Amino acid sequence: MTNIRMNERTFSSSQYARLSQEQCEKLHWASLEVLERTGAQLFEPAAVELLRKAGAWVGEGNRVRIPSGMVEKALTTAPKRAVLCNRFGERVVQIEGGKCFYGPGSDALNIVDHRTNQRRPPVVKDVEEGTLLCDVLPNIDFIMSMFLPADVDQRFYELYQMEAMLNYSTKPIIIVTHDLPALQACVEMAEAVVGGADALRQNPYVTCYINVTTGLVHNQEALQKLIFLAGKGLPAIYIPVCYGGLSAPVTLAGTFAATNAGVLAGLVISQLVREGTPYIVPGWGARTINMRTMAAAYFTPDDKGIMAAMAHYYGLPMFGYGGFSDAKTVDQQASAEAALSLAFATIEGANLIHDMGYLEAGRSGSHAMLVLCDEIIGWLAHAVRGVEIDDETLALDLIDRKGPNGNFLDDSHTVKHFRERWLPGILDQAPFDIWQAEGSKTLGELLAECVEKILAKHKPTPLPDDIKARVHAILEREIQGRQVQ
Repeated sequence: MTNIRMNERTFSSSQYARLSQEQCEKLHWASLEVLERTGAQLFEPAAVELLRKAGAWVGEGNRVRIPSGMVEKALTTAPKRAVLCNRFGERVVQIEGGKCFYGPGSDALNIVDHRTNQRRPPVVKDVEEGTLLCDVLPNIDFIMSMFLPADVDQRFYELYQMEAMLNYSTKPIIIVTHDLPALQACVEMAEAVVGGADALRQNPYVTCYINVTTGLVHNQEALQKLIFLAGKGLPAIYIPVCYGGLSAPVTLAGTFAATNAGVLAGLVISQLVREGTPYIVPGWGARTINMRTMAAAYFTPDDKGIMAAMAHYYGLPMFGYGGFSDAKTVDQQASAEAALSLAFATIEGANLIHDMGYLEAGRSGSHAMLVLCDEIIGWLAHAVRGVEIDDETLALDLIDRKGPNGNFLDDSHTVKHFRERWLPGILDQAPFDIWQAEGSKTLGELLAECVEKILAKHKPTPLPDDIKARVHAILEREIQGRQVQ
């Protein structure tokens, strides 16, 4: 038994462990061997030079082999926890141990509109509405953009996403950018909101999810962003992903040895830039190619728990995923895959669990799916929490006073405690006659109604007018600067 912490409440639960300590050690040693023997290609000269000066072996071009000692040292300097704050500097997401926090995904190329159930290109308004939903939903702890808006200049889409997230929620923000200049501008926007670079470093309001080509191929954009964040002293989420049978051996052990080697390479670089800078590792990292179709599958069972076990083995904060589906709409498949993926991420003790609301393996997103995931998390919170057993909760005197045929419904003890039990907000538990009398509504209809109700009623806490203007001025400056170039 262990403790899973979720949203600052402690729940005692049997934590799922896919790998034994001995297996984690073997995978760690294998990753060290990959880095020493095979090495990785690094497409950013500054990263290559950092490693060379620290004692790595640089071969032809950008092939770098990293001695095990450099990895072991980095593991001693990287903090075992990271913190994300809300707009007001409150440290609401403490990424440590088995605490679980939940949020959406980013950059879906399509939206399944809850009003029409049709798939279409998203616009900035969809990003704003998704952010507003996240601001309201009680089990959503951080914000991501959900969609890549098609109605703006694609050179600057991240800046429009960032402006929307800053304006429509106060919760911590995880951004994804395609290059370093966009990340720099987004961080500058966050600094404008919180009061400067020092304030942001002390109470990080924003971090960046960095996609890396593979475990052994680190693209220039990823390395530049990692170095920038480390220099700023801000947490970085560095996620190499290998595809078994394509960019790594098809066997699970081989895929994860290559993936984990990339995680460790990024760790070394971050600590060489700034010792003690927070580094957040993947709670997944090995995808599967469907050998029948050559399509990358999202919801697969084989990889579950392996990278999460390695993150716990290292004691490093972890970026997990859940609440997604390969389904094309919010149907039975989507519901099942969302529930299963969230359940596994929770019992694995993943820290930041993102991708809620994803459909079609992340190619589409859905506001209705996001609301469904929030409901599922509420259920999970009750399923994994500890049971308090004391005189008050045992209520032996009450049992004796009521006797074998007692009715507890009108007792003050019941009134005091009945709200501690889980009650659904959307999922239907009514008798058939009541369900029929209320319109025989499907889950999809109930979710759509919930989305519309929130969007109609909720007013987000606005930015002060001067701060809002400064944020927009940064966006305009970047647009003008690129146009001049």
